[in-house]
Amino acid sequence: MSEYVTRAGIGIDPALANFLEAEVLAPLGRDVDAFWQGFSDLLAEFAPRNRALLAKRDELQAKIDAWHVARRGKPLDQGEYQAFLREIGYLVPEPGEFTIGTQNVDPEIATMAGPQLVVPVLNARFLLNAANARWGSLYDAFYGTDALDAPLARPGGYDEDRGAAVIARGREFLDQALPLVGQSWANLADEHDGKLQDESQYVGKTEKGLLFKNNGLHIEVVFDREHPVGKTDKAGIADILCEAALTTICDCEDSVAAVDAEDKLFAYTNWLGVIRGDLQESFEKGGKTLTRALAGDKLFTAPDGSEHSLPGRSLLFVRNVGHLMTNPAIRLADGGEVPEGIMDAVFTSTIGALDVEGHAKYGNSRCGSIYIVKPKMHGPEECGFTNDLFDAVEDLLGLPRHTIKVGVMDEERRTSANLAACIQAVKDRVVFINTGFLDRTGDEIHTSMQAGPMIRKGAMKTSKWLTAYEKRNVAIGLKHGLSGRAQIGKGMWAAPDLMKQMMVEKIGHLKAGANTAWVPSPTAATLHALHYHQCDVFEVQKGLGEIPPLDDLLSIPLAEGVNWSEDELHEELDNNAQGLLGYVVRWIDQGVGCSKVPDINDVGLMEDRATLRISSQHMANWLLHGVVTKDQVMDSLRRMAAKVDAQNAGDPLYTPLIGNEDGPAFRAACDLVFKGVEQPSGYTEPLLHSWRLVKKAS
Repeated sequence: MSEYVTRAGIGIDPALANFLEAEVLAPLGRDVDAFWQGFSDLLAEFAPRNRALLAKRDELQAKIDAWHVARRGKPLDQGEYQAFLREIGYLVPEPGEFTIGTQNVDPEIATMAGPQLVVPVLNARFLLNAANARWGSLYDAFYGTDALDAPLARPGGYDEDRGAAVIARGREFLDQALPLVGQSWANLADEHDGKLQDESQYVGKTEKGLLFKNNGLHIEVVFDREHPVGKTDKAGIADILCEAALTTICDCEDSVAAVDAEDKLFAYTNWLGVIRGDLQESFEKGGKTLTRALAGDKLFTAPDGSEHSLPGRSLLFVRNVGHLMTNPAIRLADGGEVPEGIMDAVFTSTIGALDVEGHAKYGNSRCGSIYIVKPKMHGPEECGFTNDLFDAVEDLLGLPRHTIKVGVMDEERRTSANLAACIQAVKDRVVFINTGFLDRTGDEIHTSMQAGPMIRKGAMKTSKWLTAYEKRNVAIGLKHGLSGRAQIGKGMWAAPDLMKQMMVEKIGHLKAGANTAWVPSPTAATLHALHYHQCDVFEVQKGLGEIPPLDDLLSIPLAEGVNWSEDELHEELDNNAQGLLGYVVRWIDQGVGCSKVPDINDVGLMEDRATLRISSQHMANWLLHGVVTKDQVMDSLRRMAAKVDAQNAGDPLYTPLIGNEDGPAFRAACDLVFKGVEQPSGYTEPLLHSWRLVKKAS
């Protein structure tokens, strides 16, 4: 461990050790030696437990595989199947009645409903944009997207016709959200004109406008006759600002490519920057250098003359990695790599303590909490491990019990099937559960890999198990008291350029009882915020409650009796291969874990690593069961490599796949498919990390 510095018997990358000691522990006033000794003791206890949990996953999967192989060709009997799952410990007894006891939760999570952003922590510019997406211009959002039902703006400066359509749509929104007595917002003469039907919606006066509230979300109507828009407007309205991304997940997991100490240091540095409040990023735009920083709070004067402020920034979560991966940034006493999830828990919480203890410029949580999203946990035992780990981190840092809150991502089948017991395992710190189609489907395929060939990927969206999964997540969360205390979330709208379609479809998440849902950009957050003005989610939640049966959730999406045509097989393979290659090539060659990747129809989709899991597992499943041959898969991969090359032709940093089939990117994509059956839980991280390290070394 010569390239490491030694602290309390463990080896640590020197830059990482210096960062934590100088930038985090010193401002916190913590004893450095005591911290490292505590961390070393924590690793000695939790690293072996972590390994044992991973071994349990493998053991359960081997038993499930053998059970399906022995019964291949027979119809699935749910009674027999569930008895088997209980016998091996995959299914655990349902807990008795309980209600979560989480305390000190910020209103953005507990009592407000609104959009949620997920942003790669390695991209400082995106991170700042997301943190600042608490407030968004409705005029900009409509002017620049297809959400407005009007001709697109003509190029070459401001299009007055488009602008007029935007203003009309803005007035329509105000009439719906903030109705006036006897008139429309379109007819106002100035800011003193008009009277609200519900005067309690008026909150106060800002520097340049009036502040209102509807369904718990604020709206600022900006009056400014000096503004280019305001000076031509009858009432002098220059813009409508909507409270949008209430919360943002700063992601250290699926949307980043972080494989070593250098990458992890970058991630922790950016997390420190947004928590401390001093992160900045400069970039070139239109021949000018612009510098982005965090937005300040929004000040206003209440009707009684008192001064107040609203947060100018989104409330920040940090998503740690799951339990699977290790990282060479730290070496244990036995020389092994540190479990990355344990390192994340300690390092991101220590940085979060700066906020809790008052060392931040703006402050993140006003309730003294640190918010961590924990992905890819399998069942209640792993949730209990996370709870114990967070207890130990609090003790290490001297923080009150349950300062660290947890968001449980319901994206593994064993968690979905035991969701109530998972929630119970973290019942005094849980602030978030959600669903996610891509990862959850990837695990659905992998868990039942040996049962037979799966239905096509598109058909999964209407399958019985998926419908049950989405409804059970909400109903179980409501049963155990999450409403008014925690978020129940739904997944990402992946197409940032298709806002018109999003505005039609994504309100469905609210009607399903989700008080937050993921969006791919600040603009999408502003537009999605309109749904929360249309629909009072907390009222919707009161009418929900019936939990779909476990039989539906555990139905396996097998393609029984289906005989696909050659064209259908090629179409499915090409769709999977193109999505796989389009994402992998950026991850391996450029270290980009989240970007707008064109799909097979050239529609840009905001993709993260979950897209690889579903695509690679689906191809591996069809290959295993002889639906397709290895030659057919390779043919598709090569043809789609040429398509991906063409789609990236304008990127000067891009290395073509064709001609570089022996390179790390193409070989990684092949491995994800041809070694897909043997990957733990069908995860892509082990292969991606190894090939990314090869690329970095070259």
